[in-house]
Amino acid sequence: MHIYALSRRVSASMVVALALTGATGVLYAALALEKTTAAVRPDEKTVSDAYLYLLGRLLVIRQEETDRKAPGFAWNTVKYNPPGSADFVNPNFDVAYLEAWIATDDHGGVLLEVPEVKGRYYTAQILDEWGEVIANINERTFPSKPYGKFALVKPGSNAPIPSDAARIELHSSKAKLLARVEIKDDRDAALALQKQFKLAPLGDVSVSPSPSVPDFDNAKLLGADAFDNVDAVLASALDVSPVAARMQQQVRYVAGYAASSPDARAEIDRLLHDKIDPDFVQNALARSGPVHNHWVGGAQTGNYGSDFRLRTIANYAGIWANTTDEVIYFVATADAANKPLDGGKTYIMHFPAGRLPSSVVDGYWSVILVGFPDYRVVPNSLNRFNFNSYSKLTPERDGSLKIAIGPNPVKGVPETNWLPSASGKRFSLTFRTYVPKDIVRQGKWAPPAVTEVH
Repeated sequence: MHIYALSRRVSASMVVALALTGATGVLYAALALEKTTAAVRPDEKTVSDAYLYLLGRLLVIRQEETDRKAPGFAWNTVKYNPPGSADFVNPNFDVAYLEAWIATDDHGGVLLEVPEVKGRYYTAQILDEWGEVIANINERTFPSKPYGKFALVKPGSNAPIPSDAARIELHSSKAKLLARVEIKDDRDAALALQKQFKLAPLGDVSVSPSPSVPDFDNAKLLGADAFDNVDAVLASALDVSPVAARMQQQVRYVAGYAASSPDARAEIDRLLHDKIDPDFVQNALARSGPVHNHWVGGAQTGNYGSDFRLRTIANYAGIWANTTDEVIYFVATADAANKPLDGGKTYIMHFPAGRLPSSVVDGYWSVILVGFPDYRVVPNSLNRFNFNSYSKLTPERDGSLKIAIGPNPVKGVPETNWLPSASGKRFSLTFRTYVPKDIVRQGKWAPPAVTEVH
């Protein structure tokens, strides 16, 4: 090993000392130095940042594995979800979903066909393996080609592409397709349009296996085992974040320390399980954006820039978040008194007549009740999980609107406006504004606070 090469990694005095030991001594000393450097203890913020960065990718891998285990799964094959059946956190019951995992390679891609849709919201959203939006195909973001054929290819691919297809380069060899067709008040028409979205392979494609990660759920996140396979995890998909290189080196640094000794691993494990994980589960959403009326909302989702923490929060609480041009999300986990939302209590949301949710969107609005911290729908006898622009809600005499939330119907509010909760279970509300108007984009509107009724 050349002494000049070592001098780039050690102090000048160390180089002199190594030079006196001879070539073999230099080699052993360098190896010892590398081990010592790797074992330097990272501080808590370093561990937390590295973990939260890495968790964003692990959550997408977890979803890929969940989807692959579903009956009938196949790569590059559309799954047409019956309304209300999407198997991921914080689903949207206002649309007919279809989803697929896209796999490409250097020589083969996938052809996506998007039908012409008129008079209702739709989008074909394509995301990468970190949860970043690559494209939304619709009349707003693709005005020159809002429907038709699109060739999805790996960067640099030489896959043959039909002459009438638009080329869309992915960020890696895989991507997620999540398309939505608004149901409105015509379910059959929405389902007919859903079935017109199609995929077809462009040549034979070799699918890259996903890296191995431990099992985990939203209530019990990972400890030091999150860092056991970081080289494979980080190499499995390009991250377009401008801080990717810095954060990936930080991940490797923490991984190196955790692997340096059983005591170091135990230390990292305790820090994660005792402090970082519980804090993230309880507080991540509250820190994810501006707060209005006790709702967190308005954060720049879908494309996150250097904000890897927000990306991880989005993947955790509502994977496949879309861009703010398409939708702005508001989330409430606490009431007007800043107390956690409790399924055994009764609440009211009261929209003034001049600030109804329908007046602030060009698409539609929706509110859904999900459990906390799993962010999945809470079963109830009515099978009623959400309200939206087309729900048969009864207004007040003055034109305002009340939505009641609780384990039983609420006195003074029509039962048509009751969103059932479950006693003994905390819950969260997600309010979606699809194609929001400027009043929402500028942060001048938010849902009313969720007020407990005694």
